[in-house]
Amino acid sequence: MDVNEYLGLFLDESQEHIQSINTQLLKLEQSGGADVVQEIFRSAHTLKGMSSTMGYERVANLTHEMESALDLVRGGKKESNQLLLDTMFIAMEQMEDMIADIESGGQGANVDVSETVAAFQSFIGGKEVAVEKTSETSTFEIDLYTNSVIEQAKQTGFEAYQITVKLSDAVVLKAARAYMVFDRLQELGEVVSTHPETEEIEQEQFDLSFDVLFLSQETAEVIEHAIAQVSEVERVEVNTYTETAVSEPEVAVTAETIAPEPVVQATSDKEEAKDTKEQVAAQAQAKTIRVNLERIDRLMNLFEEFIIDRGRLERLADEVGQPELNETVEKIKRGTNELQSLVLTLRMMPIEQVFNRFPRMVRSVAKEIHKKVQLDISGAETELDRTVIDEIGDPLVHLIRNAIDHGIERPEVRLQAGKPEQGMLALRAYHGGNRVFIEIEDDGAGINVDKVRSKALERGVITDEEATTMSENELAMLIFAPGFSTADVVTDLSGRGVGLDVVKNKIESLGGVVSLETVAGQGTKFQVSLPLTLSIISAMLVQVGEESYAIPLTSILETTLLDEADILTAHRERVFDFRGQLVPLVYMKEMFGIESETKSQFPVVVVRKGNKLVGVVVNDLIGQQEIVMKPLGTYLEGIPAISGATILGDGRVALIVDSNDLF
Repeated sequence: MDVNEYLGLFLDESQEHIQSINTQLLKLEQSGGADVVQEIFRSAHTLKGMSSTMGYERVANLTHEMESALDLVRGGKKESNQLLLDTMFIAMEQMEDMIADIESGGQGANVDVSETVAAFQSFIGGKEVAVEKTSETSTFEIDLYTNSVIEQAKQTGFEAYQITVKLSDAVVLKAARAYMVFDRLQELGEVVSTHPETEEIEQEQFDLSFDVLFLSQETAEVIEHAIAQVSEVERVEVNTYTETAVSEPEVAVTAETIAPEPVVQATSDKEEAKDTKEQVAAQAQAKTIRVNLERIDRLMNLFEEFIIDRGRLERLADEVGQPELNETVEKIKRGTNELQSLVLTLRMMPIEQVFNRFPRMVRSVAKEIHKKVQLDISGAETELDRTVIDEIGDPLVHLIRNAIDHGIERPEVRLQAGKPEQGMLALRAYHGGNRVFIEIEDDGAGINVDKVRSKALERGVITDEEATTMSENELAMLIFAPGFSTADVVTDLSGRGVGLDVVKNKIESLGGVVSLETVAGQGTKFQVSLPLTLSIISAMLVQVGEESYAIPLTSILETTLLDEADILTAHRERVFDFRGQLVPLVYMKEMFGIESETKSQFPVVVVRKGNKLVGVVVNDLIGQQEIVMKPLGTYLEGIPAISGATILGDGRVALIVDSNDLF
């Protein structure tokens, strides 16, 4: 088999199963539950099968031991404990590293898992919990095919038995004794399934006991007597098998899996039953495909050029003024608008892809430095462009680690300050205009502004004069200066003299902005503002002097006309009354240094950021248009209030206003 053909599918499904295990492990630690153990076992079993099929033996060995340990827990033979949970968390971290190695062209052998495997084996080889089995319980979960075999066998006079065989503690060759048991059973009937699997029993990868699902026309007493004759068999239990669950067959690596058609109960209305059956079958066959990101990029680039040409065609149609041409252009516009919405959604992904990794990380970091932290996540469904999703993870990791290490206090310190010993860490995301905002807020000690000031003066980051005039938040922002750190002790988490400048640079390279608010004794909030980076957006084109500008519609609340007499002054700023609220005015001609005539009445574009409003004064409103966002390039990066540029239908370039900078 050419494994390269399935490599992409293996990587995608492995990451999905790893994320599922991480999520379920946190649930298991908090509340437990047999269903949670079962979910983890299923994912581990599938990972083992896929990695074994693909030839990644180290991954397969690690998941095999994890599966064996979980099997004892779900079967009630052992109880889950903190040591097992810690080992499983470590195993998942190692699994992620091995999958990353495979993705980069390796074989997943870059991690030494011997200690983790030994820890699992130690748990497996420990003392079992005594469990009283009855004929009403079963360790087997069979698929639909096996179930049909059992049903057919019962119709021909066979009985299904679950047999538990316990070998003596002094047994030397477990596999040989198990073979002798199976040899006796073959004389009396047919073995349907074993637990553990036959291959594992042959390799002695089981404890002293194993289970067999067996079909026979003999009585339970005859079967029990035959097995008991095998030497070094300590105990035999033969119970009538009672079905507990039927599951669909698992497939290790597959490009497409279609669920079996469900059985629909007959009703008096045959047509209704038929329709229901067809609907369920149609849902079962619904499928998705994985598309290479490069293909989506190519599609986006082609569509961007098409949008620019469409704008040019609209302009030419207006100049010609022929009704038929205008009608055709309007149809093209409607069709491309629908196509545009589909193309844009192809690159959008929920930020949950990034947030999902943090609960386990917070648990690990908090435990390492002996703190108690509760993570609260909201807005994980907020969608962001795929390119930003891929890049924003590391900066957020650094900010979260910083909040836990520097922000949240130790339990005893929090108790002395009258706080709960468990610190709260909030991670939230939400849309605001044409941007996505991500906030990381803790209820810790806040940033020691005096300490920041003294460190900044000591390192020459600021002058004595600046230190006396800067606000507390401005001083707090100095933690993003290159090489700045307030840590007294260097730890593995932070305080290595790197500071948060790497985070700031990364966010700014994505077109984002990072800011913070801090209150001593109450906590700190970091806010990361990121552009959606959608290539095509709806915007309002405005005229300022001889220049055209584009303001994204997502940030516009309303447009209005304002007379010179309506302008008021408050705190030495120009404002106007907007529905009972005083809103500050920003003149674009002043902001960009453009000469334009002064009018007694002028348009104002009211933009918003959260609950804040600003009125943008322009010369004229050109109208709404779909525009293609283009980056400004390296030489023009960092221009205040400008996020990019676009090419208009007549070939001119219009700058795109970043309304968030106006606040």
